[in-house]
Amino acid sequence: MALSNIRVKPLTAAIGAEIEGVDLSQPLSEDTFNAVHDALMSHNVIFFRDQELTLEQHKEFGRRFGDLHIHPAAPSPEGHPEILKIHADENSKYVAGGAWHTDVSCDIEPPMGSILHLHTVPDQGGDTLFSNMYGAYEALSDKMQQFLSGLTAKHRSEHVHGGRYDKNGKEHLRDGEYPEAIHPVVRTHPVTGRKGIYVNSAFTTRIMELSRHESHDLLQMIYNHIARGVDFQCRFRWANNSVAFWDNRCTQHHAAWDYFPNIRSGNRVTVQGDRPV
Repeated sequence: MALSNIRVKPLTAAIGAEIEGVDLSQPLSEDTFNAVHDALMSHNVIFFRDQELTLEQHKEFGRRFGDLHIHPAAPSPEGHPEILKIHADENSKYVAGGAWHTDVSCDIEPPMGSILHLHTVPDQGGDTLFSNMYGAYEALSDKMQQFLSGLTAKHRSEHVHGGRYDKNGKEHLRDGEYPEAIHPVVRTHPVTGRKGIYVNSAFTTRIMELSRHESHDLLQMIYNHIARGVDFQCRFRWANNSVAFWDNRCTQHHAAWDYFPNIRSGNRVTVQGDRPV
C-alpha cells in the first residue's frame, strides 16, 4: 500500500505490518487516517518507529479511532486517566501482558484497540508476540468451528487486577468493582465481518454451556492452539520510541519478560469498543 510517502511493510503474511512515513505527533489528514485504519484492518497489528510523543499527542492519535477507554483498575498519571503506564525494572514482580490475552475482555464493551508507545526498551529481549485470532479460528476443523460458535464464556478481572492494583484499597476502581462479562467464544469482527476466537488465558474463566471439567479442558485446548500457532503469529522487536497499535477484536498478544532486571517503560492508550457478537 502507498499513499504519498506512506509505506506499509508486512511482517508476515498472517499478521503485522510496519508503517513508514507517518508522524504520529501531528494530526492525521483524512487520507493518512484512512491508510492507517485500512492497514490495521488488513494486518491486525501495525507498528511505527521513531515516534516521540507527549501524553497529549498519544491521546489525540487514539481519539482519531474513537473515544478513549479508562482502565477499570489501574491507576493513571495525574491528570491523564486515559493513560496506562507500562513499566518494568529490577524491582518488578510481574509485567503487564505476560500471558496470551486480549486487553480488558472482562468489560461489557471491551476495547477496540490498544496503542502502546515504549520510550525505553532493553538492549536485548522485551519483544511482544501477536497472534491472529482469525487464523486461529480458521486453523480449527470444521466440526470444532461449528461447536465453538454456539458457546459463550465468562470473562472476569478480579483475579487479574486485584493483587496487582488494590494495594491501597479499591477506591481507584473505575466503577467501584471489578468488571466481568459474558461474551461469545467466537466473535464476528464489526468491520471485516470475519470470525475469530475470543477467549483468552488471562480473563476467561469458564464456558457457560459446559460443565466445569469440560470447560477447563476445552479452554486449555484453545489456549494451547493459540500459543503454538506459529503460522498465524508475528514477533515485534521494540526500539526506543516505537509504537504498536493492535486490534483487540481479532488479536491476542504476549509480552516476553526476558530482560530482567533491565528497564522497559512507556504508556498505553486504549480505544473503546463495542459488545462482541
